[in-house]
Amino acid sequence: MSSSVDAARGPGSGEHPAARGDLEDIELSLLLEGIFRQYGFDFREYAPASLRRRVWRRVYAESLSTISALQDKLLHDPACMERLLLDLSINVTAMYRDPSFYVSSYPFTRIWVAGCSTGEEVYSLAILMQEEGLYERTRIYATDINESVLERARAGVFPLDKMREYTQNYIRAGGSRAFSEYYLAKYDGAQFQRSLIENVVFAQHNLVSDRSFNEFNVIICRNVMIYFDRALQDRVKMLRIFIGQRLCLRFARETRAPAARASKGSTR
Repeated sequence: MSSSVDAARGPGSGEHPAARGDLEDIELSLLLEGIFRQYGFDFREYAPASLRRRVWRRVYAESLSTISALQDKLLHDPACMERLLLDLSINVTAMYRDPSFYVSSYPFTRIWVAGCSTGEEVYSLAILMQEEGLYERTRIYATDINESVLERARAGVFPLDKMREYTQNYIRAGGSRAFSEYYLAKYDGAQFQRSLIENVVFAQHNLVSDRSFNEFNVIICRNVMIYFDRALQDRVKMLRIFIGQRLCLRFARETRAPAARASKGSTR
């Protein structure tokens, strides 16, 4: 017995790295399967490297030592599951991130921001459509797997120290007004105008397991697709989601009249 155990161990104490890695793979697989069966969230085909890092971050935050211990805790403690969900949700977002992305237009526009996180891109799009005179003919659907970040998106309060960066992004994207007109500074936060979300529908939605729920002119899910493995990306693309496609509303102001720009309905 001892010889077989020793064979699985490297020099010194502890398991051999390969054996430790195999055990960790088993633990992670069981954790994800348990989450899916107990809570309905399917992370089983997320990119493993990023997923593993985020899971271990939660293991340490809960003062645990193994993924199995985390599994036992979260299956019996929904609050622990909520904390892990915050770790696993992809919350990379900013106002007018990649300003050149904001370029396009339709007579009536349905936009789906899948994986909207705390909502910065939602408010960016609302401002974009308002300045083009198209907001009244626009519906923005903002969804995320995480109800906690959706609540923050609905509130529309963002860190005040980010406003300088967001203002520069707004200018580079072709904004025509003073960006500060859209928010009111309060203490350490910037409260954005409630009128910006009058035509926004916030809802919880799982991009992996839930179906598409409408027809859209534009679907944006660049916050989440990069964290899926290839098989999961292919499955999501069956929903006719196209990543990185430029919109056809010209946010950078051109010499043509706005009405002429709005009449163009083809993507490029």
